[in-house]
This record gives sequence, C-alpha cells and structure tokens, in this order.
Amino acid sequence: MSDEHPARAASKRSMDAVTRGAKEEWLSLFAEDAVVEDPVGPSMFDPDGKGHHGKEAIAAFWDNAIAQAEGFEFQIADSFAAGSEVANVGTIVAFMPGGMRVDTEGVFVYRVGDDGLIKSLRAMWEMERAFATLRPR
Repeated sequence: MSDEHPARAASKRSMDAVTRGAKEEWLSLFAEDAVVEDPVGPSMFDPDGKGHHGKEAIAAFWDNAIAQAEGFEFQIADSFAAGSEVANVGTIVAFMPGGMRVDTEGVFVYRVGDDGLIKSLRAMWEMERAFATLRPR
C-alpha cells in the first residue's frame, strides 16, 4: 500500500492519533464541516444515524466513544484508494476497561478535500458482530 494517496495518508494519520490517544491531533485532521459516521446508521453513539457534523460534534464523539477504551490497535488487511477516498478493510481492536477487548471488523472509508483534510469518515461495521467478540485480553 502506497502512502502517497492523500486519503490513505490521512487515514493512517487518523489511526495513528487514535492509537496514541491524541485527541487534539486527531481533530486537527478534519475539515471544519467534516462528518463522522461510525458506524453508519443509528447506533448507541448516534441514535438518529445522521452522523457527527462539524468539529464540535466530532470532539463529542471522541469523548463518548473513543475515549471509553483504554487503547486501540488497527489491523488493516487491505486498502483501496480511488479519487479523493480510501476504503480500508480490517479490524479495529479496542482494549476496554476491566481487561476486556472487542474486535470490530469492517470497512472504513475516508474522503479528503483538496487540502488533505478529512471531509468524511464512514465506518461500516455491525455492532452485534463486534460485541460478540467481547472477551478477556
């Protein structure tokens, strides 16, 4: 996988910031009008299923979802870049409090603007499938 594609590079910067727990750095990767849908559709993180619009809402998503885990590991099996987007296929391992872990398999699509900032992050994964993997580390 080449890092030269702007969307792939942005996705790698995003995953790296999440892995390190660097909230402000992660937020700086997004355009002001960006949208995060993780997962796409209604969920416990987004009951209306309309996504988190703008940096303030994306920051709240971090606090309500990402910050709840003790850490993350990204295992990207494949990546397909086209146009201004990249679709990463893989597993996100979330290390949860109490010595537990959850593996979330999915497709994670990033779209960037001409400036390289993330305009949209759409994560296609199924909550029931992910929660079925809950187990001790």
